[in-house]
Amino acid sequence: MLKLIKNGEVFAPEPLGRKDILIAGDRIACIRDAIEPISSPCLEMDVIDASGKWVFPGFIDGHVHLTGGGGEGSFRSRTPEIVLSSLVKGGVTTVIGCLGTDCITRSPESLYAKAKGLEEEGLTTYMFTGAYRIPIPTLTGSPMKDILLIDKVVGAGEVAISDHRSSQPHIDELKRLAADIRVGAILSGKAGVLNIHLGDGPDGLKLLRDIVATTEIPYSQFLPTHLNRNERLFQEGIEYARHGGFIDLTCCEPEFQEEGDITASEGLKRCLDQGVPPQRITFTSDGQGSLPIFNEKRECVRMGVGQVSALFMAVRDAIRDHGVPVEQALSVITRNPAEIYKLRHKGRLKESFDADVVLVDPASLEIETVIARGRTLMARGEILVTGTFEA
Repeated sequence: MLKLIKNGEVFAPEPLGRKDILIAGDRIACIRDAIEPISSPCLEMDVIDASGKWVFPGFIDGHVHLTGGGGEGSFRSRTPEIVLSSLVKGGVTTVIGCLGTDCITRSPESLYAKAKGLEEEGLTTYMFTGAYRIPIPTLTGSPMKDILLIDKVVGAGEVAISDHRSSQPHIDELKRLAADIRVGAILSGKAGVLNIHLGDGPDGLKLLRDIVATTEIPYSQFLPTHLNRNERLFQEGIEYARHGGFIDLTCCEPEFQEEGDITASEGLKRCLDQGVPPQRITFTSDGQGSLPIFNEKRECVRMGVGQVSALFMAVRDAIRDHGVPVEQALSVITRNPAEIYKLRHKGRLKESFDADVVLVDPASLEIETVIARGRTLMARGEILVTGTFEA
């Protein structure tokens, strides 16, 4: 099956101007100024008129609780599994699944099965081995083996530090885990990133800085997340990135923003203004994580669920409200995570790369069409493919 996207304003994520994109099967065959449709009884071609639209690479969300998260408010606060349409509506064509606080009623095995199911339904999926606690739960009994032998495993996490829910790991424990993940990655050709959850604790990023200072393990082995949860941690994250580290900002809907939080869109602008290299920043949604809503007495009155749609909302706000150039805003959910996690053929609109494409209306910055590996999952705002058990 051939698919031709015509007359779109292409951001690859770098701006290419008006181009036509030819898709053959699940790959981008060519990108040219003009490609004429083929009319032949032997070839079926779907022509998509992208005139007046922005054409982006499919989005990569590197931190989603595919099997649900939460549980901190007792059993009834466990959030549900994600469904395919939630990811598609958010423009996400590649997702990395993770476990969080609960690694008892959630497991790496169930996460792997969920990732496989979403891939069968049309997306590209990966996962982390492990969860908040050290020693981490694994599929094979060894973090190194998980990285080396299981294709879907691209790293470990999210391991919690500076948080009352963490296992309060000693630096030697974290060193050993990072070293095992690194060796497994070297042997398999993967990135082997250790995804680190940051809480509100006063130590912040100290453990990671100490590991880099006292071992041969580089900054590139870690990706700390939730660094925009308060001003102190955010400023520490800026310094961390300036010294060579990667940082991840968590996207959240406005109704769930807490006092002291920094929006991902504002955080991106401030990072760029303070000299953080653009390629060192990523956005993730923390989708399906639990989001408590508090009253004026700081009492939890109800529990929300993180939405993957917040990912592009934050990119949209960075462009529209903070004046971040489209290429830099888009890179944090396309090229940057693809390069950090070594997701080959992802994160760019380029010949021979996977045909993951998102069409956006430039006036409203609303997602209209989503194509994953050459298959149209949403067109003109209408979901065409739903998950197996969705209505």
